[in-house]
Amino acid sequence: MTMTTAPETPPADRQWLKITLFCPLPLLEPAADLMGVLSGAGVEQSPETDSGALISGFFPLPAATDDLQSPGETDTEILARVEREMADLFALYNCVPAPVIVTRLADEDWATSWQQYFKPFEIIPGLVIKPSWETYQPEPGQAIIELDPGMAFGTGQHASTRMALALIRKSMAMIRPRQALDVGTGTGILAMAAALFGAERVAAIDNDPDAVTVARENIEKNRLAAIIEVSTTPVEQIRGVFPLVCANIVHDVLVALAETLAGLTAPGGHLVLAGILSGAQEDNIVRVYGELGLHPLDRLYQEEWTALLLRRN
Repeated sequence: MTMTTAPETPPADRQWLKITLFCPLPLLEPAADLMGVLSGAGVEQSPETDSGALISGFFPLPAATDDLQSPGETDTEILARVEREMADLFALYNCVPAPVIVTRLADEDWATSWQQYFKPFEIIPGLVIKPSWETYQPEPGQAIIELDPGMAFGTGQHASTRMALALIRKSMAMIRPRQALDVGTGTGILAMAAALFGAERVAAIDNDPDAVTVARENIEKNRLAAIIEVSTTPVEQIRGVFPLVCANIVHDVLVALAETLAGLTAPGGHLVLAGILSGAQEDNIVRVYGELGLHPLDRLYQEEWTALLLRRN
């Protein structure tokens, strides 16, 4: 089970609306991230099976002690918002979400009990992810990113994130880029890793203002604000070229942004792409970017996912 960050201590009479739906494997991470953004409170995921897993969002309902002039959303309004947003996300994958299950819960300290599931872990050799409530003494050569499970993409549990980090580290060792661009930064984990691995300036962008807020907080918490600049600047408006560009998004968006990302990658520079399913999606990405002068240097595989390290001619 996994769960994202909890809200501040709620009123004693707080109740929660738990909305649960089944997600096939390719949609698990984007659906969980979306659910976290929609709830602003917490997301739970059941253990994965070959077909997928259940994800549940927890939505605070008005308590008797709440300001009557700010009553918040009703059950019906919350449910309609979640169903609408999930339908839009599933449509990107040519899927239709299954009917949701709705449950009302009394507050029973769920907001902190789930923290036991999150411990420091070495996501790739030499890089440890640590939640803020845990202490960890790094071994020689280890870097630490303090990152709480949160409302935006990527705390490191997903294969795409791990592989993107590994390829960023490999790129930093090969060409030692002084600047990097992280497109679709989410929590900022890839941007922070690039900074810890040696980049002197990193631009991190995301079209989700909530993700930018979370990333900025994480970057400040890790004392990397002097190196990493986070914004909602559209990728099409980014000027210049970068020796390292990374994008951990989804196949369709990577295809749509191919010309833009290729143009932002400096000649001889590296482009790290993740969020790609092995097989047909992988082959299509290699073909599309190959036509733009970017060719694979390395490919990593975990579970059903692929990540690519491309070099621009």
